[in-house]
Amino acid sequence: MQRTLLERVEPLARDVVSLVLRGAEGPLAPWEPGAHVDLRLPNWLTRQYSLCGDPADRDTYRVAVRHERLSRGGSEYVHRFLRAGRPLEVSLPRNNFPLLPAPEYLFLAGGIGITPLLPMLRAAVGAGTPCSLVYAGGSAASMPFLEEVRSLAGDRVDILATGERGRPDLARHAAALGPDTLVYCCGPAPMLRAAEAVFPAGRLHVERFRPEARGFAPDAPFEVECARSGGTLRVPADESLLDVLRHAGHAVPSSCREGVCGSCEITVLDGEPEHRDELGAPAGRMYPCVSRALSPRLVVDL
Repeated sequence: MQRTLLERVEPLARDVVSLVLRGAEGPLAPWEPGAHVDLRLPNWLTRQYSLCGDPADRDTYRVAVRHERLSRGGSEYVHRFLRAGRPLEVSLPRNNFPLLPAPEYLFLAGGIGITPLLPMLRAAVGAGTPCSLVYAGGSAASMPFLEEVRSLAGDRVDILATGERGRPDLARHAAALGPDTLVYCCGPAPMLRAAEAVFPAGRLHVERFRPEARGFAPDAPFEVECARSGGTLRVPADESLLDVLRHAGHAVPSSCREGVCGSCEITVLDGEPEHRDELGAPAGRMYPCVSRALSPRLVVDL
């Protein structure tokens, strides 16, 4: 974890604030567009937020937080109690949503989904790469960074207050898509599903803040062998692999517990995991907060 000092809390839009975090011990770890960090809050909760500042600024990180009406305690604490001057611990950046090289980009943002896309837009504009942004929200008052995106990209930004203009016509954008254009989309689940329905899968990259509902076989018990420590643990049907590992004393980090952040990644040496995450775990890895086993036994590098 990196030690930071909360330098500023700034209102951005209705129910949205930005947090500017200054490194307390010198420059902060580098990051690239699409990255996020875990922010350890004073109420003992850890939450993930996309970095939405400038990667060239090694002195500060910027994140934006929307106050969720059904908050599980994170956004409510940020909006009601967090004040400038507070020391906060922040993880090293992780990037599960990297901006890949392309001759052209189309960015699709819904509400707070603008946060990972704003640095991508800045990078594309700075590199002179053709790009456009479709930014939708319920109303202009609820959409953060409006002036920033306008100043960055001018007439390449299409801003839609859906309460007035309706939802973006993604089918029209898909029909006009250049042959090598990559599409990056972040926003509410209906927007992501609409994008997945009309854009070619190989050229569409999405980031979800919540996992999609999917069906799996009923949870079954299995064993996990920890290769380095030599112990074997039983994972019952009603407990996650992550909890079993942590209860046994293995310091596996965790944050979202929903398979969307990647903080709990572990290495699998043998056996067949049942991947239930939203990230698409790389070969030989798994996220034990949600994933389980298809084989009776897993061997992990712990």
